[in-house]
Amino acid sequence: MAKSASLLIDLEEAVSRGNPESCLRALWHATDVLIAGSYSEEQIWTFGEIIGRLAQEIETSARVRLAAKLAGTNNAPFKATRQLACDDSIDVAWPILSRSERLDTDTLVSCAQNKSQQHLLAISKRRSVPETVTDVLVVRGSAEVVTSVAANSGATFSNSGFLHLVRRSEGDTILAESVGLRKDIPRHLFQQLISKASEEVRQKLERERPDIEPQIHRVVVDVTGAVHARFGPASKDYFTAKRTVAKLRERGELNEDKIFEFAHSLKFNETAVALSLLCPLPIDVVERALIDEDREPVLILAKSLDLSWQTAMALLFLGAPNYRIMASDLDRLKLDFHRLDVNTCRGIITVHRSRRAEVGAPIERAAVRMKC
Repeated sequence: MAKSASLLIDLEEAVSRGNPESCLRALWHATDVLIAGSYSEEQIWTFGEIIGRLAQEIETSARVRLAAKLAGTNNAPFKATRQLACDDSIDVAWPILSRSERLDTDTLVSCAQNKSQQHLLAISKRRSVPETVTDVLVVRGSAEVVTSVAANSGATFSNSGFLHLVRRSEGDTILAESVGLRKDIPRHLFQQLISKASEEVRQKLERERPDIEPQIHRVVVDVTGAVHARFGPASKDYFTAKRTVAKLRERGELNEDKIFEFAHSLKFNETAVALSLLCPLPIDVVERALIDEDREPVLILAKSLDLSWQTAMALLFLGAPNYRIMASDLDRLKLDFHRLDVNTCRGIITVHRSRRAEVGAPIERAAVRMKC
């Protein structure tokens, strides 16, 4: 401890009295000592202040060298790390953005929002990339950035992030393959991905993931665009949701409030499982109803359970693209919902269950128009 303090005092004197050449030598000495030693956060902060002062006037080549030294050490000062990460020169920023474990999430988000595509590409290579960062990368990033982060097993994505990945993968076979290989992709979005993917992508996914081959074969779109899919590969999130909802049902706590809570929080898996248990209908039927472009199947499900318009509206937003519905469309859906009859909708669900084994059809809409 005393030795470290003495060294820091000597460095302070070197900074205050030295010329540019001696300051540069002091910078490398201080950096090497910092990397090699074991220090408290307070001592690292002091080192950082000195290194920051020494690094203020150095050329780009020296900043590149400094960034390379600090990127791989847990002793890197936070302030210096942030400054190097935000450097306009990608040669300086790259090692920090791609490797440093001392870089905070707020700085990563700021760089993702404001820096060049090469900065974003560096971030996409990190060992782990949190949702708040990937949410920016999938929107602002170039095709190269998005493909890179989609292939990164250490990256995590929100529902919105996955939705952007699926949409950007249309016509991009490389990205579609990377997204399809992710085991954490929500089931309903896997369904959307495969339904629009080329035969080449499907074949690649079958080769790379033999475990999902049966599901891929069940996710096919005909020339009119009607979905004959059932569902994609079960993700860890789905099984977690299934256990959560099952426990609520066992305790008698699975009710409309819970459905609204799940849908309002954009928890697709939990919502689908809850509706599947309460209707009851197979999970794939409910999933397809939630994302159906017609939207009427959602209204049938909601009315059959005698849910309020508020809850039905939450279900509609959950399955809508980007979770948005035009005001005029929402007004029309509200009128349609209030015109539906609870008993008629329950009858439709009952008929559908009886026909399910024979035709595997989606919830019949024509019956509603004839009877309601």
